[in-house]
Amino acid sequence: MQDFIAVTGIVLKQAPVGEADRRVTILTNSRGKISAFARGARKPNSRFAATTCPFCFGTFKLYEGRDAYNIADTDIKNYFEEFRMDIDASFYATYFAEIADYYCRENNDERDMMKLFYQSLRALCAPSLPNELVRAVYELKSIVVNGEYPGVPEDMNLSESAVYTLEFIRTSPVESLYSFNVTDSVLSEIKSVSKLYCKRYMDHKFKSLEILEIGGEN
Repeated sequence: MQDFIAVTGIVLKQAPVGEADRRVTILTNSRGKISAFARGARKPNSRFAATTCPFCFGTFKLYEGRDAYNIADTDIKNYFEEFRMDIDASFYATYFAEIADYYCRENNDERDMMKLFYQSLRALCAPSLPNELVRAVYELKSIVVNGEYPGVPEDMNLSESAVYTLEFIRTSPVESLYSFNVTDSVLSEIKSVSKLYCKRYMDHKFKSLEILEIGGEN
């Protein structure tokens, strides 16, 4: 009899396999980052066609194969369909997924990164929050979650508001992280710190970041 496991997770990326299958990378609450095959997912009438796309969040029923899991069923709670209508937000979401993919490992406890990624996608869908702020918060908190954040930089002449914001990002639980907004000047300071730390601690070439920078974000 086939043994099944159920995990809560969110799809980071997908890739075609063979004529009709799809290989997906899922960030899960209990098994870290895993790979799974969705058989026939690229067929138009497949029940996995929509449920294995990037950013789908829910429960995935899996069974183990030789070198990866196989998806037996899905129960999606949030498809993040907003990104189909908002191209700019979708670029940010893809960049966030790349960061999660960069940091997370299989069989690690990645619950905090999964929560951060999910809440950050929700923040991108909130009209009251600028995408640039969500990006800076996500970058900085990713560094915090992974134990690399060194604290407020002492060699930058930051305003009190910027220092307070950085400390809020560092200490706040993920569920409360996107409960604030800032002025343009403070956002500029926060972005400068985030850019400095990303270069120092995430020295990696993210493809989606290149697209954002071509569009004028830096």
